[in-house]
Amino acid sequence: MDFAYDARTEELRARLLAFMDEHVYPAEAVAEEQRAGLASPWDVPPVVEELKAEARRQGLWNLFLPDAAYGAGLTNLQYAPLAEITGRSPQLAPTALNCAAPDTGNMELLAQFGDEAQKKQWLEPLLAGEIRSAFAMTEPEVASSDATNIETRIRRDGDSYVVDGRKWYISGAMNPDCAVFIVMGKTDPDGTDPRRQQSMILVPRDTPGVEVRRAMRVYGYEDHSHGGHAEVVFDGVRVPAANIVGEEGGGFAIAQARLGPGRIHHCMRLIGMAERAVELMCRRAVSRTAFGKALAQQGVVQNWIADARVTIEQLRLLVLKTAWLMDTVGNRGAHTEIQAIKIATPRAVVDIIDKAVQAHGAGGVSQDFPLAELWAAARTLKLADGPDEVHQRSLARRELKKYL
Repeated sequence: MDFAYDARTEELRARLLAFMDEHVYPAEAVAEEQRAGLASPWDVPPVVEELKAEARRQGLWNLFLPDAAYGAGLTNLQYAPLAEITGRSPQLAPTALNCAAPDTGNMELLAQFGDEAQKKQWLEPLLAGEIRSAFAMTEPEVASSDATNIETRIRRDGDSYVVDGRKWYISGAMNPDCAVFIVMGKTDPDGTDPRRQQSMILVPRDTPGVEVRRAMRVYGYEDHSHGGHAEVVFDGVRVPAANIVGEEGGGFAIAQARLGPGRIHHCMRLIGMAERAVELMCRRAVSRTAFGKALAQQGVVQNWIADARVTIEQLRLLVLKTAWLMDTVGNRGAHTEIQAIKIATPRAVVDIIDKAVQAHGAGGVSQDFPLAELWAAARTLKLADGPDEVHQRSLARRELKKYL
């Protein structure tokens, strides 16, 4: 295993680091000021469109897609250090590069499973950053950690499908540019194979019967980076039969294919979030005095910083190994490692950010530093794309199978 960055990765890293310093970090405060003056909290601050235009001009666009026909053609190992950099400013950087969830997963899904008409209508404008999208899977009435529980119904009626159901925490749905939902529901609820009951279908947001009912907060925050998280009701929503993605009954498999890369992308960005937290913690430690000496001279703070550095280096190596395996043996061959990083990374990064919050005192939980929002985002990722316990259960079964 060789995790050294190749020439292309190094060149892109240098350009991206410069883009962050020159454009993204200065835009963080600007975006907050502009958002305060918008008619709706979900309207996009003008500076975001400026960042997108500049990123596209610099060729820092769609870096996440390994298929060169649609994106930059980077391997997972090449993309990992770039995603880490964007994680240092999760509210702005991924969106600026058109590399933000849930659009990344939706673009991958359409590129892999969509037909030519679906790609033309939805994938192309997503790739161009002209629209946003949402992935409607999680439901409030069932334990969605088990996707076979999903109750939304997708019923065939002539040359149409009719969708009925209630979803929540549907990322991206509050964004006014969100034009389409990829909805997971059951087309064969009584089927004998619980993993062949579900299908995916494309539902334009302006279809009659689609109601974006309310925004769901995350630890009190309205997550603008993902275009919010919404409760969405589908009431007798009729769409053409051609809107089915892949085949009827293929929804569970498509969801698993979509979530694999998404999990590693989250972990890549989490490492960047941890690096930002350590940087802020160190700056705070050398600039504040308590009990007659700088925080940086206090043993407990030194321990926090040292432990954070060790943890970040461990996590980065595991993420890079996972990326390398995905490139060499495929997502299925990297299943154990994908689950391992999804368990380990959010858990550890939450702790690192928490220590940075502690070092900042009251400032750490305030809006004057990004730490509280970073903590909320990292903590949420212990649930997103499958809760820790689901991955632990699957990973344990895989380990025990060797001895049974």
